[in-house]
Amino acid sequence: MGWWQIGTDSLAGSRFVVSPLAETVAALMTLHAAAGAHPGERAWLTAHLPAYRERLAAEPLDALLVRAAIGRTWNADFLTPTPTGGPERPFEEEVVAVREVEQVDAVTQLEVAVGGPVPEPLHTAKDLPRRMTEVLEWVWRETVLPDWPRRRRVLEADVVARTALLGRGGWAAALDELCPGKMRWLGDGRLQVNPRAYPPRSVDGGRLLFVPVTPNRGWVSWAGSERFAIVYACSGALTDATGPVVPEALGALLGGMRAGVLVRLEHPKSTSQLVAQTGQGLGSVGRHLKVLLDAGLVRRDRAGRSVLYEWTEAGAVLVRAQR
Repeated sequence: MGWWQIGTDSLAGSRFVVSPLAETVAALMTLHAAAGAHPGERAWLTAHLPAYRERLAAEPLDALLVRAAIGRTWNADFLTPTPTGGPERPFEEEVVAVREVEQVDAVTQLEVAVGGPVPEPLHTAKDLPRRMTEVLEWVWRETVLPDWPRRRRVLEADVVARTALLGRGGWAAALDELCPGKMRWLGDGRLQVNPRAYPPRSVDGGRLLFVPVTPNRGWVSWAGSERFAIVYACSGALTDATGPVVPEALGALLGGMRAGVLVRLEHPKSTSQLVAQTGQGLGSVGRHLKVLLDAGLVRRDRAGRSVLYEWTEAGAVLVRAQR
């Protein structure tokens, strides 16, 4: 398994970061895989996959570059630059990190991603970083930017929920929940970041960043010994309007829209996150939450300036019994 040795100072100084570039790279990976993890992602693919394939068909070298950069076990480093860790930067500023990679470094990183020599057209090309930048710019402009305000709300709500979990259960609980089945706290300062047999890496003294994305994708990256990033699929992934399946009896009991709010609260979520996921207005979600609170099916806790809602024991029993 791949694990990182994390120093106390690095863990104490870690932070969550929203990155438009990471969101775009995750969207590119989803387009490349042509497979969605849930109905909303599949609907997004239906809307954008034909244009993406047409874009690559017009530039065969770009298609070859994307296939090589998204390796089977490792991504080319220049595709996944590590965020700076400061305030959210515009996509146009972040993607400069891809464009400014040296050609020779890009080829070397592609060799690592493919596990051997890169195809000859890529080896002899002179502008791979620029080409990758243009692909990412297209994905951002055509598939992410139109929905970015909603995506950002989901990402920010996920950060609030993770922060609340950190306050209740400490770093071990927060990290174990970040990427279930892949990431877990091993003790003695060791964090398993993936199940693959990669060499351990020391994060002692560097900045540790956690970067949520809405597509069901994730990776790790680092910039020397200064910054390390764990990109993970957020808990509030974009879904279609139906969201999780609402048991018929539960919908009859509470009403379909109110039941739809309740079934989403297995993990803490803010009002903004519920608005982004359900597509309901802020007022409607607020009214549903008040009824659920009065009925004792959900509780609310404050995390900084945000309020999070989640099941009470009664709410959990009701939903799970109907399932």
